[in-house]
Amino acid sequence: MARKNSDIDTKQPSVFKDWMVFTKMRLASLVILSAIAGYWFAGGGWDQDLFLLVIGGILVTGASNGMNQIIERDLDKLMSRTKNRPIPAGRMTVSQGYVIVVVCIITGIALLSLINFKTALWGFVSFVLYAFVYTPLKPKTSWSVFIGAFPGAFPPFLGAIAYLDEYTLIPGILFMVQFMWQFPHFWAIAWVSYDDYKHGGFHLLPSKNGKTKTSAFPILVYTLLLVPFSLLPWVLDMVGPLTFYLGSFLGLLFFLFAYRLYLTCDTKDARNLMFASFAYLPLIQFLYVLDKV
Repeated sequence: MARKNSDIDTKQPSVFKDWMVFTKMRLASLVILSAIAGYWFAGGGWDQDLFLLVIGGILVTGASNGMNQIIERDLDKLMSRTKNRPIPAGRMTVSQGYVIVVVCIITGIALLSLINFKTALWGFVSFVLYAFVYTPLKPKTSWSVFIGAFPGAFPPFLGAIAYLDEYTLIPGILFMVQFMWQFPHFWAIAWVSYDDYKHGGFHLLPSKNGKTKTSAFPILVYTLLLVPFSLLPWVLDMVGPLTFYLGSFLGLLFFLFAYRLYLTCDTKDARNLMFASFAYLPLIQFLYVLDKV
C-alpha cells in the first residue's frame, strides 16, 4: 500500500508541461491558425515569413497568457479550473514566470520584426492590451470583454499585415470578422464557467443578472451580426460565390446555437455554442483562403 501511495505522489506535472500550461501553448497554437489564414488570404504562401509569423506569434501569445497568469495568480487560487496552474499550485515562482514572459516577448517581437516593423508593432500592442489593460479590468467590469476583443481579433490582422506590410481592406475586414466573433465565443465560455468565475470575483456576462435571457440576448445579436460581417469579403469581390453560400450557412448555423441558448438559458446549450464557436472561426477564415478570387 505504501508503494502505491508513493507512486501516486510522484505523478506531478513535468516542468515542460508546466511551461506549456503557463503559456497556454495549446490555445496559442489555435490562435496562430487565424494568423496563418490571414497571411494566406493576403497572398502569402509556405515561406520564411510564415515560419517567423508562426513562431513569433506563438511566443507573443504565450507571453500574454503567462503575464495574465502572473497578474491573476491570487484569483486563480479561488477557482477550480485554474487553481492547479503552476503559480497558484506552487510549482512555479512568480520570478520564474517573469523570466519566461520576458524571454518569450523579446524573442517573439524580434522574430516578428524580421518580417516587417508593422507586424512587430501590432504584436507588441496586442501583448500590452491583453496583459496590462484587459487582464486588470476583468475583475472590475464586464466591459473588459469589449477591451479583450481587440487583442483577440489581432491574429488574422497580423497575418495579413505580415504579407502586405500595409493597411488595406483585407487586414481590416479580417480584424472585424474576428472582433465580432469574440463576443459570442467568450460569453459562451463565461456562461459555462459562470459559477467558477463568480468564485474568482469575475462577472463577465453582459448582464449582472447572470445566466438569464438578458445575457443571452446580446449573444444572439452579435451572432446574427456576424453573418453580414463574415460576407464582407464576398461583397467586396475578394472571394467567390462559395463564400456567400457556405459562409451564410455556417453563420446561420452558428446563430441557431445562440438562439437555442436564448430559448433555454441552459449551460448545456452554452457549451454547445462554445464548441460551435471553436469550429466556426477556422472554417470561415480558411473558406476565404480557398475561395479567394
